[in-house]
Amino acid sequence: MDPSSIAYVICLVSLITICITAKAQRNVFNVLSYGAAGNGLTDDSLAFMKAWKDTCSAAAGTPTLIIPKGKIFLVHQITFTGPCKSNKINVKLSGTIIAPNGPDQWKAADLSTWLAFQGVNGLTIDGLGMIDGRGKGWWDRSCKFHRGQQGCITLAPTVLKFENCNNIHMSNIKFHNSPQTHVLILGCQNVDFGFLTIQAPGTSPNTDGIHIQVARNVSIHNSQFADGDDCISIGDRTSDISITDISCGPGHGVSIGSLGRGGADVQVNNINVRRVNFRGTTNGVRIKTWQGGRGIVRNVSFSSINFQAVANPIIIDQFYCDIPNSCRKSNTAVHISGVRFSQLFGTSKTKVGINLNCSSNIPCTGITLEDIHLASATSDSQLISSCNNAFGLNRGIIDPKSCLRKII
Repeated sequence: MDPSSIAYVICLVSLITICITAKAQRNVFNVLSYGAAGNGLTDDSLAFMKAWKDTCSAAAGTPTLIIPKGKIFLVHQITFTGPCKSNKINVKLSGTIIAPNGPDQWKAADLSTWLAFQGVNGLTIDGLGMIDGRGKGWWDRSCKFHRGQQGCITLAPTVLKFENCNNIHMSNIKFHNSPQTHVLILGCQNVDFGFLTIQAPGTSPNTDGIHIQVARNVSIHNSQFADGDDCISIGDRTSDISITDISCGPGHGVSIGSLGRGGADVQVNNINVRRVNFRGTTNGVRIKTWQGGRGIVRNVSFSSINFQAVANPIIIDQFYCDIPNSCRKSNTAVHISGVRFSQLFGTSKTKVGINLNCSSNIPCTGITLEDIHLASATSDSQLISSCNNAFGLNRGIIDPKSCLRKII
């Protein structure tokens, strides 16, 4: 090939490379390019909103919002609203996002949520970054600790809410010190969250790790939780939920509920919790419902679970009530049916290792206990089981001895 032909080929290749690079850059939206300072002091909210607007408006390829490594972004309340033009949106979170430091610096009238994605489909969030809710200022004024005191706070922001979003994925993100719930899944379908770290002090009030409500086909896996409330809580109108390979502690365990408050009609189906390690939690696997509720919780499986010094390893409570002077007797209850506890091992800090407290009007039915071995974490004393109106069957060795009743 003569020199002029070689030069032509090189120019052509260079032009193609430039075109491809330019096309790729048109789909990448870095918050620094929109004026974000990333110094942890300047309010970067406007830059985030401008960058999101262009990301969501981009139609070609997979638009990507970049929150770069090595920067700390102070952001006030933001809702990232969809639907977007592309059916795939990436958020590459490699830096740190911090919230306003406590209620005195909170500008928004809405206290319920800090960061939210609303109506965004095909969303992927990853990048080894951190979201820090800086919750201590909220906890210090919580009505849970200062009940009846003037100015105490009953509502604090959830760090990250997904509302009416479908086909969403999140991985390799750290959450730190939310004022209240860390992550809320509300009205979503087809959710996959993995390799997350959620951390807050065990004394922090109402700092659930992830709460799931009105959602279907949700998978949470390979993640670590340490907080001041449920590591994962499952609310009403949920189905096809999978929780696998997680660690929990400190915290209040993995809970279905509370459900049925105020006479609500409940529908919770197909919940699978397996390969979970609980360390020093106040509960292990729990279903909790209010008296007066209606509807059903059914087809629930807790399997391959280890407890290390857990206060209440296995518990069903149809008499749940956490508001003083609001508890009442009722002839109705949420029907709990088809619950399987299989291959549960470890130690309990309390004498009652298995506690199934069900309603006489609407008993728990179809309960299965299979291969359970629990010992005392504090002494050599024998644990016991406690059952009220709980019917089902036993398989394998159950220790402490089962108290389930057989249906005749």
